[in-house]
Amino acid sequence: MPNFYPVNVLKTLDAGAPFSGVFILKKCAVKTAKNGSSFYSLELGDKTGSFSCNVFSDNLIGNVLRSISEGAIVRASGKVDFYQGRFSPKPDSLEEVSAEIVERDGLAEALVESSPEDFDGLCEELNAHIEAISHAGLRAVTRSAIEEIYGIFVNSSAAISMHHAYRHGLLEHSCHLARAARALLPLYPQVDPSLAIAGALLHDIGKTVEYTQGLSTRKTRAGILQGHVVLGYRIVRKHGLKNHLPEALLERLEHIVLSHQGELEWGAAALAATPEAVFVSLVDNLDAKLGMVQNALRNAVPGGEEFSEFLPGLKTSLLLTPPYGDSAEQ
Repeated sequence: MPNFYPVNVLKTLDAGAPFSGVFILKKCAVKTAKNGSSFYSLELGDKTGSFSCNVFSDNLIGNVLRSISEGAIVRASGKVDFYQGRFSPKPDSLEEVSAEIVERDGLAEALVESSPEDFDGLCEELNAHIEAISHAGLRAVTRSAIEEIYGIFVNSSAAISMHHAYRHGLLEHSCHLARAARALLPLYPQVDPSLAIAGALLHDIGKTVEYTQGLSTRKTRAGILQGHVVLGYRIVRKHGLKNHLPEALLERLEHIVLSHQGELEWGAAALAATPEAVFVSLVDNLDAKLGMVQNALRNAVPGGEEFSEFLPGLKTSLLLTPPYGDSAEQ
């Protein structure tokens, strides 16, 4: 009988080794091979990582997948395999785990990946960053917007797969931006600190509406039709008007949200055209990309591959070995 493995252990096994595990079905898409046959492209994962694999639709598993939705918890077994150097096991059986078993065995908490940082500490830090906004009106707008959806804000993922794509990821990413902003602001006196910190905390608030808040992260109807930039703009405008923020100042705060994606082809509604918007956009890009780096390094298997899998956000694979090897010398 194959052993029961979490993903991080599964990736250390040799090709051909049997495996069995319980995973979240994060993605399930039907694709067409070059020969015209259809297959399922799956992403399975737990709190230690994730992996992709393919299942042809005429396989018995294909019949099971027709009745399972993304976000389901499944039990899978098969053999370890690699494709072009990439971990890609071949499952030969898959079944959905019932809600009763999920509840009874506490599987949800065991499977859902969370921020590696202390949750309570991040919540305290968030409040400290809000208090650091010296302009009373901007501080009131920021607190009002976050407090209205606080439970979602602190628990939401920041993405589906690109960066900080795990529970509490939005909270972690927002705190990272505020940390970086407060460290860098003394170097750039032309950037208004209150606008920059408020923008750093609110730039991605639309993701609380863009994404589902279940075992796996998917886009909601509003997320697909409008996207987090527009959704965030609407939230910020609502609370700006509610707190009577002067229109000219609200326009600048809204502009940070509308332009933080950096480029129109990346989803920005406008290009950054104020000092604060340029600043927040660049700091956001910094933390997003280094978040991808941090996650790849955390999920690297000791003694495993020298490079990570291809990271779309970086447009390359990442060298996983430390600059000084295993030596502590600097």
